[in-house]
Amino acid sequence: MALGFFCLAIFLYLSLDPDSGYTTASAAASGKEGVEITYGSAIKLMHEKTKFRLHSHDVPYGSGSGQQSVTGFPGVVDSNSYWIVKPVPGTTEKQGDAVKSGATIRLQHMKTRKWLHSHLHASPISGNLEVSCFGDETNSDTGDHWKLIIEGSGKTWKQDQRVRLQHIDTSGYLHSHDKKYQRIAGGQQEVCGIREKKADNVWLAAEGVYIPLNESSK
Repeated sequence: MALGFFCLAIFLYLSLDPDSGYTTASAAASGKEGVEITYGSAIKLMHEKTKFRLHSHDVPYGSGSGQQSVTGFPGVVDSNSYWIVKPVPGTTEKQGDAVKSGATIRLQHMKTRKWLHSHLHASPISGNLEVSCFGDETNSDTGDHWKLIIEGSGKTWKQDQRVRLQHIDTSGYLHSHDKKYQRIAGGQQEVCGIREKKADNVWLAAEGVYIPLNESSK
């Protein structure tokens, strides 16, 4: 575990900003809100109800869009569950800035460099909105845009804070449930989008490597 975080920290140090520091954090058992989540941080998103992590790997869906699949993963220690928090193009947010409630963000899968994406294709198990990974460093569109909605009175995103992610184009909330795959990702559960606000579309930032908060954001 420690070696994995060390390697991840080195990756971020070299590829994001050579002058930045970092904070590593694990999921808190107490339920208290933790460190500030900033742009450039690499995080794992935990589904509140099932405790599975948002996950992707270089395996395409066998139906729908055929794009890279996104699932819920039962284990904690897996590098395919890291997502880098990025602003949308054309905004003034920079690495180390706080992520405010209501902000439109993108999540980049750290290992494959594709973006968390959704559209009107049907998800494989439940027939809801498909959630996939799409694009690359220079190829991103509004299908990669998600609105951060913080549950409660918080104004900026923090670790272990209950949040929802609503897809801008389809209005679907990032959602998961205990419906599991048998073939493409045995034992992993479906991640999809639904337009109704339900308990199954609440997530928390858990383990991660967090870029320190800029002084101007404090």
